[in-house]
Amino acid sequence: MNKSVKFGHYLADKKLITSQDILEARFVQKKNNRLIGEIAVEKGWITEENVQRILVVQEETLEKFGDTAVKMNLLTENQIEQLLKEQQDSYMFFGEALVKIGAISNEDLIKNLKEFNKLKLEEDNS
Repeated sequence: MNKSVKFGHYLADKKLITSQDILEARFVQKKNNRLIGEIAVEKGWITEENVQRILVVQEETLEKFGDTAVKMNLLTENQIEQLLKEQQDSYMFFGEALVKIGAISNEDLIKNLKEFNKLKLEEDNS
């Protein structure tokens, strides 16, 4: 197995899901997994314009969004901690998204994820 093979393509190669399932699951995942800037705007803590300013500075400094926002005095450390916790609590993994859309059962997901990880580990050790 090629190291760069993603789990979705592994499942598709095994004919357990389709390429359409991959796209649909990624869409669900993308919709669910929000960026902390989005959450901060939703909470009314900063504006969309401030998010864009942070992103411009972040591109130059290569710092994390939260570190940049704090340095620019747009968010506090406490707010960043709250945003990261909220982001983490609602994070959806690709496999979870596949189960949510009904592309694969939870049991099949777990079984195949174990096999996929075992193959990747064997490949890394070879």
